[in-house]
Amino acid sequence: MAFNRDIFPRLADRLTQKLLLDQLRLATAPWDPLTGAAQWPEVFVSFGSLAIVKRRVGGYDGRGQWRLHPGDEAALPQDCYGTCIVEQGIAFDGEVSLVGARSADGAQVFYPLTNNVHQDGILRASVAFPTPDSGLQRQAETMLGAILHELDYVGVMAMECFIVGDRLLINELAPRVHNSCHWTQNGASISQFELHLRAILGRLPLPAPVVSAPAVMVNVIGSEVNIDWLTDPLVHLHWYEKEVRAGRKVGHLNLCHPNGKALSRSLQQLMTLLPAAYEHGIRLARQILAD
Repeated sequence: MAFNRDIFPRLADRLTQKLLLDQLRLATAPWDPLTGAAQWPEVFVSFGSLAIVKRRVGGYDGRGQWRLHPGDEAALPQDCYGTCIVEQGIAFDGEVSLVGARSADGAQVFYPLTNNVHQDGILRASVAFPTPDSGLQRQAETMLGAILHELDYVGVMAMECFIVGDRLLINELAPRVHNSCHWTQNGASISQFELHLRAILGRLPLPAPVVSAPAVMVNVIGSEVNIDWLTDPLVHLHWYEKEVRAGRKVGHLNLCHPNGKALSRSLQQLMTLLPAAYEHGIRLARQILAD
């Protein structure tokens, strides 16, 4: 059976993805298709002083996206008109993602919400706790569960959200295993990769993941491997065997420990072994742990 064949192109296009969220009445940033330059006065009246333009297809890690204020419109490439959407810029309190899985018989399971740290549109670090805020967790599971059910989806899907006060706004959906949930390789009873295979193969049960300790994932971006990272016993290295290029994700480091202070100390030590560009993301990850 060809699971999800018609779902991937529907979610890969931000226009049809947004239409799905609107159809299900799930909260997302106010948005419109961007069809012509004549829209801009109305856009800024409706959305305020910050508009985010996104390519309908192909953009990732901040590529294919523009942040525009009134007067910046001329900086937008002309080929964006008809190929992009425009969203209201959101003043959010935090960024989280939820990864869940659904089997062919409709069973659904979810991981705890993951707190994410982005810099220049690229995910730098993720932090997960065994018992996240229950209100946001229930809200996120209800939202992603509705999407999985509506699409009759089979496998793992990720939902990225903004936290605005006590509610979530869906930013994007990813119908696959997700970078922000790579911590599950070392921090959960079952990784998102195994969960995906169990769901699509249908030969084994779909167990609810058990997370018993805080976990952190640090993306390795454009940096050569450093064996000294592994001098700390909490650090697990996952290397992708890719050519190292600036801005390219070439691996990640997972850390997991029941004592948050011990985890924070390991992150502090790891920061001394990484280029300065990692400092901001790791500091924010340590702050999330402390909160």
